[in-house]
Amino acid sequence: MSLTLNQFLLLVLTLAAVVVSTVVVIFLLQLRRTSRKAEATLDDISHLVKNLNDISQKANEDLAAASELIESSKKIAGGLADISWFASTKLIRPSSKYWPLLFPLVRMGWRQWKKLKRKEEKNG
Repeated sequence: MSLTLNQFLLLVLTLAAVVVSTVVVIFLLQLRRTSRKAEATLDDISHLVKNLNDISQKANEDLAAASELIESSKKIAGGLADISWFASTKLIRPSSKYWPLLFPLVRMGWRQWKKLKRKEEKNG
């Protein structure tokens, strides 16, 4: 039994339609799986973004507290600089001519005080 050209073309077209429909069905199934995974991934991403926003908010609060601490540290450092400037210009430099006389006296007094303290501990 021989096939006519029309029957052969119909057979080829039918076979091609079956192959194309099979490929389309497989593609749609894969697309459905991919969309489910994408949806789950988007849920995970939204959860992670929410956590990141919480962490960012906490970090900003900590940075605000740290900025207050830095400002107070700057004020303290400025005060210490003023005190050291005053001590060096008004106390130490004018009295520097007396240091060669005072230092040996202070050292001798310190030694005597330590000796007295040792005596009290022994007798104590």
